[in-house]
Amino acid sequence: MSNQKYDIAVIGGGPGGYVAAIRAAQLGSKVALIEREHYGGICLNWGCIPTKSLLQSAERYTQIKNASSFGINVSNVSIDLKSIVARSRAISQKLGAGVRHLLNKNRVTTFDGHATLLPEKRISVTRSDKSEMMLHADNIIIATGARARSVSGLDIDRDYVWSYKEALVPEEIPQHLLVVGSGAIGMEFASFFLKLGAEVTVVEMLPKILPNEDDEISAYMEKSLVKRGMTILTSSNVAGIKRLHNSVEVQIERCNEKSTHIFDRIISAVGVVPNTEELGLERCGVQLDENGFIRTDSQGLTSSPGIYAIGDVAGAPCLAHKASHEGIVAAEVISGKTNHTKPTRDSIPGCTYCHPQVASIGLTEQRSKELGLETKIGRFPYSANGKAMAMEESEGLIKAIFDARSGELLGAHMVGAEVTEMIQGFGIAKSLETTEAELMNTVFAHPTLSEMMHEAVLDAYERALHIHK
Repeated sequence: MSNQKYDIAVIGGGPGGYVAAIRAAQLGSKVALIEREHYGGICLNWGCIPTKSLLQSAERYTQIKNASSFGINVSNVSIDLKSIVARSRAISQKLGAGVRHLLNKNRVTTFDGHATLLPEKRISVTRSDKSEMMLHADNIIIATGARARSVSGLDIDRDYVWSYKEALVPEEIPQHLLVVGSGAIGMEFASFFLKLGAEVTVVEMLPKILPNEDDEISAYMEKSLVKRGMTILTSSNVAGIKRLHNSVEVQIERCNEKSTHIFDRIISAVGVVPNTEELGLERCGVQLDENGFIRTDSQGLTSSPGIYAIGDVAGAPCLAHKASHEGIVAAEVISGKTNHTKPTRDSIPGCTYCHPQVASIGLTEQRSKELGLETKIGRFPYSANGKAMAMEESEGLIKAIFDARSGELLGAHMVGAEVTEMIQGFGIAKSLETTEAELMNTVFAHPTLSEMMHEAVLDAYERALHIHK
């Protein structure tokens, strides 16, 4: 077993780990990165990127079917599911190779294998051929991510009960599909399969879908999806399943009543659990919180000096962009280049790429009330926007929330076409601590969807120009 010495060792090559490694190398550190499976992590290989590819294919299919709305006649439109999946996988593979190329160009030494922490900042790396090697690092960044949660009675079997991995590579479109869980992952898959012809039912144990979103946005989204043919059962849970020949019998409990349904397949999207097993955390004094995630301070430092944790393994929100930003903070703090802290939850945008899209940042209306804040709230509908009408995308809503006393932008919540692109405008505004005055005096281009952001701000102060209440 060799014993190589590094300034920083990163465990995990996902969007948090590889970004941390690159930034640390840019700052002059000698860096090692250990990845046991896929460079780019779940996000690039089995999450963010391939799901967006599938959703884009479904969106194009829908647009072509509805081309007559634009004065274009198209007939005999069909899908090739095998090609849709192949395209998705090819994009992931290309980006994965790109990550390895970036690491190499930044002189990050990579090791393929499973990392185990040992005392005195040592790391044992077990390769696929069972051989082992030893590394030593002055600082360690844990970026091992998370995986799909499996709940009792709804065990993922890869045949009838799918996780996100199986849902990304379907061999056929289920005629009747049950999605359990209505967070971003569940709703994106529900939207994809619905567009390609499946009859989709969503079961959510909480009173609303997209539980982390503003109540008004969640309600708007539910109404839109039901109108498109989706069945949504909130305040419900799966009470039991029975595997049949090529189908599943499911008992769904709602309002203390049980009903039996038959589905071809089930997608379990009930959250994630951190990848902390077999890392040797306990022997190095790294403490976990009550939910099993690694406990860190505001700069990502764990309870063990010199060991940091970033991304999903360090707790919610489990988002790739949050992991990347935390990786940069950790690398810069270790290198002594910054005193920055991790982003606060209210400054991290969240996006769901179903149709219509959902995006948000900051406090919801209900959270603002819970905090006792006096607010001014503005809204603007897509139906009053010229660009949205030209796109045949007149369904949607922009909502902006301000502190009534200071004018601080507290939150923004959006549902509609391309809101996942527009949300960054409000993200920049929050980062700059912008008030309503700066947003009102900003010139928004016309005709654009982003004009609705301006109108929502104006509406909060009873100055909207293109709607009348």
